[in-house]
Amino acid sequence: MADVVRLSFNSLRFSSSVLSSSSSFNSLQQGLPPNHNSCKRISSTTTGIVARFASKPTKQFDSFKVHATVAETEQPKWWEKNAGPNMVDVHSTQEFLSALSQAGDKLVIVEFYGTWCASCRALFPKLCKTAAEHPEILFLKVNFDENKPMCKNLNVKVLPYFHFYRGADGQLDSFSCSLAKFKKIKDAIESHNTARCSIGPSKGVGDLNLEALSAPQKI
Repeated sequence: MADVVRLSFNSLRFSSSVLSSSSSFNSLQQGLPPNHNSCKRISSTTTGIVARFASKPTKQFDSFKVHATVAETEQPKWWEKNAGPNMVDVHSTQEFLSALSQAGDKLVIVEFYGTWCASCRALFPKLCKTAAEHPEILFLKVNFDENKPMCKNLNVKVLPYFHFYRGADGQLDSFSCSLAKFKKIKDAIESHNTARCSIGPSKGVGDLNLEALSAPQKI
């Protein structure tokens, strides 16, 4: 008797499963997925989440791109950096002569460089460090491409090139130098950076005359 009851229960459970499958199959025939009402709720919820997710990252990425662009444009070019107030950019012959005349008895080191010059770029950080170590020396930076006539008058034919000046003594030294030969600059500083007093008017600088610049202009 127990076997008959167990068989009847299993048959009932199998029939229920068949009816459920039949209901799902009928739904598919009508073009509706099983439990399509639940699918609709899930689909609408998923669509809302995707929409919200898709809208927010766009603003975040746009903001990131803006910040990245600003950060990139704010970075100075390598030749625009300097070691401090004793390193000055020169943009014209008049600025060059004025800086020399106003330096008084200070030692002045002039670097002639090109923005495209790989040797100039490699040497520049070392020059900045030297300028920071010698606040008593005035360092002038002359862009070759901005001042070609002046550089030609000063016989600058190779880059990077250096001139050393001091008050009434005028030009003390000139030479080309690379990073591998940076000791030449250190030796020249040690040789020329000695205490002395000016005993006369400033001398001319090559074909550029400091006295002509300082003379009163006729109106």
